[in-house]
Amino acid sequence: MSARDAILARVRHGLRRPAEAEAAARAAVAARLAAAAPNLIPARGQLDREGRIRLFAELAAAVMAEVERLDRLEDVPAAVSACLRRHDLPQKIALAPEPLLGQARWESQPLLRVRRGGAEPDDAVGVTLAVAGVAETGTLVLASAADRPTLLAFLPETSIVVLPADWIEGSYEQAWMRVRALPGGVPRSVNLVTGPSRTADIAQKLELGAHGPKRLLVLIVEQLPG
Repeated sequence: MSARDAILARVRHGLRRPAEAEAAARAAVAARLAAAAPNLIPARGQLDREGRIRLFAELAAAVMAEVERLDRLEDVPAAVSACLRRHDLPQKIALAPEPLLGQARWESQPLLRVRRGGAEPDDAVGVTLAVAGVAETGTLVLASAADRPTLLAFLPETSIVVLPADWIEGSYEQAWMRVRALPGGVPRSVNLVTGPSRTADIAQKLELGAHGPKRLLVLIVEQLPG
């Protein structure tokens, strides 16, 4: 039995619900998830495609994220390499083994060393894929999966996130609809990221990288292959 199974077994034992009540509770949760009704949707993000992209980019930049718009997925490797040169970082990245990112022709940058897999302690740069963007706040939606390791967006000091333009939604509620439509449904973890990590707890002085990456680059891709 895994630690997770052991913990849940103890919770069920503590609840001491009869089998009928357990089945009814499970059915109620499943029904609520299947018919999730949206909450309030602010008008600010309810724009056309170009409007959503522009608003997302504006608000992400306002919280100190770097944002670039690219025409094609094939432009991503060059943009990543340029970012590393701009910040005087080694041409070395940890890349999420996401099939879509694998189509980006990384071999077009022969000096860029690419390791596919999860983040390791000495990784300076992690590259992953967002499953949605939220225009109303400039927020990235990152969903965990075997090919989208969660730590890639949090452990390296520099986080680079690829976001297809068509996946930018107006509001959080609309972004959650995209998350619920993922294969397998809502994943183990969903993280909402707005700009690089920061804190002003110490002497009211803003410090970047307090609890995660101190640098965030969002690459908005206009067109996907196929």
